[in-house]
Amino acid sequence: MKEQSNQLSRRDFIKQTTAGLIGLSSTGILASCQKATVPVAPMPMRILGKTGLQVSLLSFGSGSQFLKNKDGEWEPMIERAIQMGINYFDTASNYKWGSNKSSEQRLGEILPKYRQQVIISTKFDPREVTAALKEIETSLKDLKTDYVDILMLHSIEPDEDIAAVEKGVYKEMQRLKSEGVAKFIGFSCMDSAEKAKEAIEKLDFDVTILAMNPTKYGNFAEIALPAARAKNMGVLAMKIMRDLVGKDVTPKELLHYAWNLPGVATALVAHHGMDKLEENVRHATEFDQQPQTGMNPVELESRLAHLAGPHALCWARPDYYDGIMA
Repeated sequence: MKEQSNQLSRRDFIKQTTAGLIGLSSTGILASCQKATVPVAPMPMRILGKTGLQVSLLSFGSGSQFLKNKDGEWEPMIERAIQMGINYFDTASNYKWGSNKSSEQRLGEILPKYRQQVIISTKFDPREVTAALKEIETSLKDLKTDYVDILMLHSIEPDEDIAAVEKGVYKEMQRLKSEGVAKFIGFSCMDSAEKAKEAIEKLDFDVTILAMNPTKYGNFAEIALPAARAKNMGVLAMKIMRDLVGKDVTPKELLHYAWNLPGVATALVAHHGMDKLEENVRHATEFDQQPQTGMNPVELESRLAHLAGPHALCWARPDYYDGIMA
């Protein structure tokens, strides 16, 4: 009976927004990749905080690096990721960067046939309620689903008015959660650990995505992460590798650093190329099989401290915009 109630609520949500969802069937979904693939060890899983969801140690980021993959390349990458045990897929309504299909549209071509196996998380940008609901509706249509596992407010900013968020879109997020349009709600933040902490402490979010890497830029691991752990929130680490790989540090070191942060459930990484996807999965499967004493996080932080800032991290620059709809 609960499922029936959720379905009615979802229809009510659709009626309240500007246009109903149409054609949420699996038509147009690509066939599974037929290329022979090499078996891999089982993907380690962790619990995503109070959500109770089991998530893969490595998640699939569908942002700018993923969108660099051309047609004919990204489709088998998604298939291969699922085959290797990745079950968390992150996207956002404004991820496009000039590609012919947005990130959500790409995922909508593949994920529906795996809907019961995967966790889909998307983010919306508007703080004004009507615009936010319209954007969420478009996301559902593009993803070809009538619900998302995690609905997130995109990029809490340093000047964010948390009280205004609470009275506006946060209230609507709670409503959508109660109606089953979103199973859980959360937010992402890469610009202000202090503001992320405020959102964590004042609002009842389930999940957060925080920018954390060995440069310690923003001090999210020291400021926001303990607050999230205190409320048993599910935590994803992002910006783990961006602008760092090849600068006196290896992908393995960066991933291990993130996985060793207390309270982090999964590392959110966008993969540019099948070889990088395979390599990162290998690091994830090996991580669960070996002692975790080989890496010195303090030494790594010291080694990369000179990269903490906009001079080295493009996403830390004031003019960086996380996604552009072309």
